Amino acid sequence: MPLSIICLPEFTMSLNDLRQQIDDIDEKLVVLLNERAEVSVEVGRIKASNTDTRWFAPEREHQIFERLEELRLKTSAVLQPQPLHAIYREILSFSRALQKPLTIAYWGPAGSYTHIAATSKFGTSSDFSSCKSIMEVFSAVEHERADYGVIPVENSTEGVVHYTLDTLQYTTLKVCAEIYVPITHNLITKAPDFASIERIYTGPQPLGQCRQWLSSNLPTAEIVEVLPTTRAVERSAGDEKGAAIASALAAEIYNVPILTPHIEDDPRNTTRFLVVGENQPPVSGRDKTSLLFAVKNEPGTLARALRVFEEEKVNLTMITSRPSKHTPWDYVQYVDMQGHQLDEPIAKALKQLSPLTQFMSVLGSYPEA
Repeated sequence: MPLSIICLPEFTMSLNDLRQQIDDIDEKLVVLLNERAEVSVEVGRIKASNTDTRWFAPEREHQIFERLEELRLKTSAVLQPQPLHAIYREILSFSRALQKPLTIAYWGPAGSYTHIAATSKFGTSSDFSSCKSIMEVFSAVEHERADYGVIPVENSTEGVVHYTLDTLQYTTLKVCAEIYVPITHNLITKAPDFASIERIYTGPQPLGQCRQWLSSNLPTAEIVEVLPTTRAVERSAGDEKGAAIASALAAEIYNVPILTPHIEDDPRNTTRFLVVGENQPPVSGRDKTSLLFAVKNEPGTLARALRVFEEEKVNLTMITSRPSKHTPWDYVQYVDMQGHQLDEPIAKALKQLSPLTQFMSVLGSYPEA
């Protein structure tokens, strides 16, 4: 039942009156949230009785957020999408925790951009497990030490993350969701000014994303590459003449001041992350499919392989090659496309592609972020 605000004449509405009105609305909200939580518990009981059920359903959450946006446009001229989605991200996180607490593995220490991506997807009611490498994230999920893993796959400035694509060649896990995170880099240091900085600790991706700024402002500083990014903050914390490129969250966690915010060269700088797990989400209506394949070593085979997508009018959103880990000088193609593997155009394209390949692996179909 929609909540209604009684609009009294302006001259009768004091600050205390308005605050009382807010208190009354909050009381109704708490009652409704508790009712929602009780229903979530019942959903959890049903899921527990079904051995095939996965506790994270990205296609269902995709539907919820689409419906929220429709309701917002119908009912509100004030509430904006970002705060509404942030509120519901935590509601969904708490609802999942009532059903089964999830453990999410991510690359890097607390405060890394992958940690930020994981919390933006799963909310603060999940348990988060830090991993020292991308391969360790996969291993944690494969050996059931974590329910899902979050890893970076590409950046809008620096391109693909090779470690992730290489590891996807071996895993049996499926890509079940994606996350886009705007990347804001900061110069973090205990040094008082630029003149005092002799070293900059950074990973290769942040370095590439801030190269022009560094060249203009700290051209003589030594670059010390450290992985992952948050390790750079740990190093700079103990180096009075050192600085790091990292997130504001990392600066807060490790208590290192931000000397200069927003040092990324491109203000649109964004990284795409993948969620890997055992899920194979059904069709949501706006999906993406990730695919690995290696073509036979024959003239024109790759061109013929790509032509099947054109013939079936399948839009490829990314294609890149990586060296095969099985045969020297052979290459594996990583492809993202719009649509679900059960959609007729993609199903037809994959059927035509198969005879042209040495191997083909559908890494997953999942709701498009």
